[in-house]
Amino acid sequence: MTMLGLAKGGFAGMGALSLPIVAMTTSPVRAAAILLPILIVQDAVGVWAFRRDWNGYILGWMLPGAAIGIALGYLFAASVSPDAVLGLVGAVSIVFGGYRLWVERHGAPATAADSPGWVGTIFGVLSGFTSQIAHAGQPPYQLWVVPRRLPRDVFVGTTAIFFAVVNWVKVPAYIALGQFTRANLTISALLLPVAILSTAAGVWLVRRVSAERFYRLIYALMIAVGVKLVWDSLG
Repeated sequence: MTMLGLAKGGFAGMGALSLPIVAMTTSPVRAAAILLPILIVQDAVGVWAFRRDWNGYILGWMLPGAAIGIALGYLFAASVSPDAVLGLVGAVSIVFGGYRLWVERHGAPATAADSPGWVGTIFGVLSGFTSQIAHAGQPPYQLWVVPRRLPRDVFVGTTAIFFAVVNWVKVPAYIALGQFTRANLTISALLLPVAILSTAAGVWLVRRVSAERFYRLIYALMIAVGVKLVWDSLG
């Protein structure tokens, strides 16, 4: 895997790790709403950098499914108890962290690279749902896209565009949930410089520290935080 590919996977892991950490100090739905504007700003940078490299077939099949998944995630968040949402966030964190550790050790799972487009739509639904609930849409997305072995820049560009669209589609849902309050947006604005600096620090670390060890630590911490959230939801 190239250094750029490792960085992409690592930043996705750190982004997903942010939600359970914030959710330990506030409700998971509010934590997701606080992080959403930050993710949108980060998306803009990725889309601009790879605006000429993307795969229309993948986007055309996955994005409609993602919209359905986001709607399902909105209905879930609006109709269940905070403890249930907290438990789901923790479970997604554990699965995501475990999945990434498995990939680091064994490689990408053997999903058929030539599976039909409707299979991509199903994975899009799963990606949209987990993204709406916990900003963790990467695992379902990767399960269908990675085995297709896209050129490096096309993979990164397609991923950037997919999640940029997904995050913008989530905005009305969070507005409907009443989560884009002045207080939440203020926190988002205060965290944005930290997010930019942490991304720059991530680039610095990727270039100087063993990428494999660094990412395994991130995913292990993600599992630990997920276990803590699940435990709290059962308390």
